[in-house]
Amino acid sequence: MAKIALITGATAGIGEACAHTFAREGYNLILTGRRMQRLERLAGQLNEKYNVEVAVSCFDVRSKAQVIENLQGLPAEWKQVDVLVNNAGLSQGLDPIDKGSYDDWETMIDTNIKGLLYVSRVVSNWMIDNGFGHIINLGSIAGKEVYPNGNVYCATKHAVDALNKGMRLDLLSHGIKVTAVHPGAVETEFSEVRFKGDKERAKKVYDGFEPLVAKDIAETIWFVASRPAHVNINDLVIMPTAQAAATAIYRK
Repeated sequence: MAKIALITGATAGIGEACAHTFAREGYNLILTGRRMQRLERLAGQLNEKYNVEVAVSCFDVRSKAQVIENLQGLPAEWKQVDVLVNNAGLSQGLDPIDKGSYDDWETMIDTNIKGLLYVSRVVSNWMIDNGFGHIINLGSIAGKEVYPNGNVYCATKHAVDALNKGMRLDLLSHGIKVTAVHPGAVETEFSEVRFKGDKERAKKVYDGFEPLVAKDIAETIWFVASRPAHVNINDLVIMPTAQAAATAIYRK
């Protein structure tokens, strides 16, 4: 029987790359995101290329009601989830604290913290009932350091770091693995979303050096997920060679 991975935020970037990587390894997939057309297109590609089964569920992780309704509405056989990749997350704005947008703050807190909690609350109970499971939380170098104007985004990723440690302790007696993967600079939609569609400003973030790409993170997540049953990688930071810290990037 094929294993199952549930990936949030699967419509682009790291989530989409994870879907391809786990499908390549023979996993059936539950893919969630806010863009149904992208989910359906990706599901078709994965089914055709890797001959795996794919269930899609379109909802916003910020909505507790949507998370519960959509996940609990899955057929029983789809609740045998082996791996949960809590990938859905974003950054909005890059403003000092005194000029920050209330809406941006709420979007980041609701997505990066509360959304992760809502999904984990449902799926961790499935894993407890099943007697197995691995939760992989997508953090960030912003969860290890704070940088100028990163205030609330950094705070949300510090929260993910703390929640990862808390989950590891709370789920220890159930034999459930918990891992955080913290990337540095990854060239995805991330900066474009942060700058609200300003592609030119987003592009400048990656000028002069070779950033990570989504596949790099997906392969790292697969490495973490594919360790033997007795091995858990608690915490992993992955950076481009050109980046030594959040704001220390060597640009040629």
